[in-house]
Amino acid sequence: MFTGIVEDIGTISELNNNDSTGGTSMRITIPDSSGLLKDCHEGDSISVNGCCLTVTSFTSDAFTIGVAPETLRITNLGDLAVSSSVNLERAVRADTRMGGHFVQGHVDTTAEIVSVTPDGNALTFRFNPRDKEVLRYIIFKGFIAIDGTSLTVTKVNDQEGWWEVMLITYTQEKVVVAQKKAGESVNIEVDMMAKYAEKSVAGMLGAEGGQANIPLLEKLVKQIIAGTGSQ
Repeated sequence: MFTGIVEDIGTISELNNNDSTGGTSMRITIPDSSGLLKDCHEGDSISVNGCCLTVTSFTSDAFTIGVAPETLRITNLGDLAVSSSVNLERAVRADTRMGGHFVQGHVDTTAEIVSVTPDGNALTFRFNPRDKEVLRYIIFKGFIAIDGTSLTVTKVNDQEGWWEVMLITYTQEKVVVAQKKAGESVNIEVDMMAKYAEKSVAGMLGAEGGQANIPLLEKLVKQIIAGTGSQ
């Protein structure tokens, strides 16, 4: 579990698409001033651009993670190259302040940056998701994790299929999305609370297999009709 508050920006220093396991691994170097690895252990989880990944080895200034084929299919990690910058966050502890929101590190889809528009000293980013289905979880003033950064949705248009966020000056200096331009991709994780709410409501209404079987709603309608008929 993460908060979406990026701790450091790391750099891909090694990229191996055919490592000793036959898979993909990345070595990420952290800044000299970083304390990211001071309490690190092999097997720990670190969010890399919003993806929860496992540390397989580490030194005082770098760590290595393995990337599963499914992760490469769903996220933008496959677009990274040596010298690419990535957002980094350690998994939360029980005594961590929740400055952002509950982020699982399980990317739902990627999105393309449609535009970057200056607004005073802030920047407004507009995004178009690869998977349009995620739009139903994105609401005005709701939470969203973009490359692992907890941000607030400032505008959303379901019909045209986009939403916007705004980066203040401080955030621009702390996260990688501020360095990206229109046409580039970002990892998206929607607020998991929206998914739980949807499933709970669907269960109450009797949704099953995508069919609108809604016995609770039917029962309420029947009660209303019965009450009207008795008057």
